[in-house]
Amino acid sequence: MPFVRVWIHLVWSTKNRFPYLTDKIRSDIFNHIRINAKSKQILLDRIGGWVDHVHVLISLGSHQTISKTAQLMKGESSHWINSNNLTTEKFEWQDEYFAVSVDESKIDIIKNYIDNQEEHHRYKSIIDEYNELVNDKSGQTTKHS
Repeated sequence: MPFVRVWIHLVWSTKNRFPYLTDKIRSDIFNHIRINAKSKQILLDRIGGWVDHVHVLISLGSHQTISKTAQLMKGESSHWINSNNLTTEKFEWQDEYFAVSVDESKIDIIKNYIDNQEEHHRYKSIIDEYNELVNDKSGQTTKHS
């Protein structure tokens, strides 16, 4: 049996970055994504985000791909949100996502970053955040998509 540990920092947004993920429902949605990931054997270590996007730290198994894992989490959670009428309009995630591999020595930095999304976004938009992630020169992450 192979041993594989590939850490991925995965970020995705609501359709048109609409602020659906209000304080009222955000924790319920994140909890549901966590439970669903476990049922699909996705090792989800952290989840966080803001009103218009989600960050997760996952470790892929030998049989998992980034695209399939993102599809499983996004598709099922979107269906669950709509089935439970958590939003007044039809809920959708954007098709795109952002994924970077994470050096195991930097895992604690990424965990802290995900855990503090609410505080982080008091001062920074998702566009600013995305530009920082894409242009990161520190060696903390490597583009992977």
